[in-house]
Amino acid sequence: MDLKFNRNEDRNKLLLSDLRRKLNEVYLGGGKAKITKQHDQGKMTARERIDYLLDPKSEQIEVGAFVGDGMYEEHGGCPSGGVVIKIGYVKGKQCIVVANDATVKAGAWFPITAKKNLRAQEIAIENRLPIIYLVDSAGVYLPLQDEIFPDKEHFGRIFRNNAVMSSMGITQISAVMGSCVAGGAYLPIMSDEALIVDKTASIFLAGSYLVKAAIGESIDNETLGGATTHCEISGVTDYKAKDDAAALDTIKNIMDKIGDFPKAGYNRKKSLKPKENPDDIYGILPSSRAEQYDMMEIIKRLVDDSEFEEYKAGYGQTILTGYARIDGWAVGIVANQRKVVKTKKGEMQFGGVIYSDSADKATRFIANCNQKKIPLVFLQDVTGFMVGSKSEHGGIIKDGAKMVNAVSNSVVPKFTIVIGNSYGAGNYAMCGKAYDPRLIVAWPSAELAVMSGNSAAKVLLQIEKASLKKKGETITEEKETELFDKIKKRYDNQVSPYYAASRLWTDAIIDPKDTRKWISMGIEAADHAPIEKPFNMGVLQV
Repeated sequence: MDLKFNRNEDRNKLLLSDLRRKLNEVYLGGGKAKITKQHDQGKMTARERIDYLLDPKSEQIEVGAFVGDGMYEEHGGCPSGGVVIKIGYVKGKQCIVVANDATVKAGAWFPITAKKNLRAQEIAIENRLPIIYLVDSAGVYLPLQDEIFPDKEHFGRIFRNNAVMSSMGITQISAVMGSCVAGGAYLPIMSDEALIVDKTASIFLAGSYLVKAAIGESIDNETLGGATTHCEISGVTDYKAKDDAAALDTIKNIMDKIGDFPKAGYNRKKSLKPKENPDDIYGILPSSRAEQYDMMEIIKRLVDDSEFEEYKAGYGQTILTGYARIDGWAVGIVANQRKVVKTKKGEMQFGGVIYSDSADKATRFIANCNQKKIPLVFLQDVTGFMVGSKSEHGGIIKDGAKMVNAVSNSVVPKFTIVIGNSYGAGNYAMCGKAYDPRLIVAWPSAELAVMSGNSAAKVLLQIEKASLKKKGETITEEKETELFDKIKKRYDNQVSPYYAASRLWTDAIIDPKDTRKWISMGIEAADHAPIEKPFNMGVLQV
C-alpha cells in the first residue's frame, strides 16, 4: 500500500466533494422559495428550461457556474451571476444556451452578469457556434448601473455583438419567457428569430409605471408589450407560445432545420479510453502545491490509449511537449513537468519552472502544431520562469518572450487546464486567460496568483514591518507571526480556484475526470470555425 498515494487521494477527493457541495448550492440560484414562486407563475427555472431544451442524455458543460461567488454580498449576492450558460446539443447540433435566472434579483444584470454574457458571445463568435437566449430579466441592476451601463465591455456590448454575429452568419434564436425591458429588449429582436410566451412574458422599452410617469398614458403591461401585442400588432416577435415548454419545442424545431457548417478540419479518429486508470489522478496529484510529481503520469490518464508521442524528450525537460489524442481528436500537449530533472550537462532543474531550453522547445512545438493544424492543450502547473544571474545572462527574458509570442499568435484553438500552480509570467506563457484559450478550466487543486501564498506573504510582511517601524512600533516575534498568518490567510483566499472562477478568470472548476469531455467538446465547437489567417509570430529577439 502506497501511503503517500492514499494521502493524496484522500485530500483530492475531499476537494472534489467540496466542489460538488458548492455546485449544489449554486444550482439553487436565488433559493427554494424563489424557485417555488417561479413555478407558481407557470414558469420553469433557467436550469429547467435548459435541461428541457438540450437533447436527453447528451453531453453538456456549464460555463461560469461559480461566477459571482462571494461577490455583491451587501446586495444579497448574485449566484452564477444571475445567468446560466451551457454548451450542449439541440437536435444533435452543438450550440451555446444563455438563460437568465429570474430567481436571482428577477434576473437583473449585475456587472459580472454582463461579463458572463459577453463570455458566452465570445465563445459563440470564436467558434461560429449557434447561440440561444432564454430571456427572463428585469434589466440592469440600478444600484450598480455605473458599473454596467456605459463602458466598452458593459451592457451595450451585448447588442453590438448581436449585430456582429448576425453579419457573420452565426445563428441566434431568442425566447422571451418573462420580463424583457428597456435596452434589454433589443437582444431578442436583434436575433434571427424571436419567440414570446403568452401571458407570462413581455417586451417593452418602458413598463406601464414609467409610461404613466413619462407621458401620462395609463396602460397595463400585457396590452403594452405582451405576446398578442408583439405577434399580432407590432410584428416585433415571430412566434407566440402558450407556455415555456411550447416555446422550447419551437426552438428545437428551428434548430432541427439548420444546415451544416464549414469545418475547420481538425483530425479525429475513433475515441479510445486511457489504458491507465483516470481515478489514479487523485492519488498522483500531491496534496501540497510545493511537492513534486511526474506530469507524464497525469497525461497518460487523460489521453486516448495512454499514448503520448513526446517531442524533444531529452531537451528542455521542465516542459513536456508531444502529440496525442483526446476522445479521438488529435492534440498537441504543452505541460509543465513537476519533478526535478537533470540535463545532459549535469544541471539540476526545478520542476514547474520554465528555463530557457524548455521555453525554446515549447515555442518550436507550438509553431509545429500551427503548421500541422493541430489544436493545443496546455496543462498548467507552473511557478514561473527561472531567475538569477545564470538565467538572466543566458537570456531567459528573450526566450520567455518567444514562447509568449508563439502562444499569442497561435491560430489553432487553444485549451488550458490549470492543474496546480499558475503563477506570474508562467500563467501567461502557458496560455492563461489573457491569451485567448477557447476554454480555460481549473481543477479543485488549482491556485492562480502572481506568486505563491508563502512567497507573497513574506514580501508583504517585510513591507508591513517596515511601515510599522517607521511609526516607531516594536515588532516582537509573536507580532510578526500574527501579521504573517493574517496576510497569508487573506492572500490564500485570493489564490483559490473559486476566487478565480467567480471573476471568470477561468470558465469552470471541474472534476479532473471531466477534462477529456471539456477538451473534446471544445475542439468540436472550434471545428465550426475554419482558420482564416496564417500563423505569423512577427519579430523575435534572437
